[in-house]
Amino acid sequence: MTGGTEWLIDAFDCAAAQLANRAAIAGLLADAVAQLHLTVVNQTDHQFPEPPGITAMVLLAESHLTIHTFPEAQVATINLYCCAPSALHHNFDWSAFCAKHLGARSTQITVAERGSRVALEKASVAS
Repeated sequence: MTGGTEWLIDAFDCAAAQLANRAAIAGLLADAVAQLHLTVVNQTDHQFPEPPGITAMVLLAESHLTIHTFPEAQVATINLYCCAPSALHHNFDWSAFCAKHLGARSTQITVAERGSRVALEKASVAS
């Protein structure tokens, strides 16, 4: 397989205070890494002044985990890209995880297989 699997998680109606709390976001990332048995290579974050959202990234041996928070809209977006996905990753309950860490009332989860070629029809261009 070339590429990997990408999870795009949108968490809605979150607790604004959690979304603006740097320690809470660091805890969320650490918990995800532990539960998913991922390997941290490096990590960084940035807190914006106004509105006080947070962007954080964990560089993984398996690829990356990121979060962007928008307290003013009560929304968080999480992205996990994993080049070595496992059944553990595919069965992870992101909805419960976001409810626990962010107070999210709903989530939208998109899973994409990345890096595989799809047969495309070649269109001919008239000259």
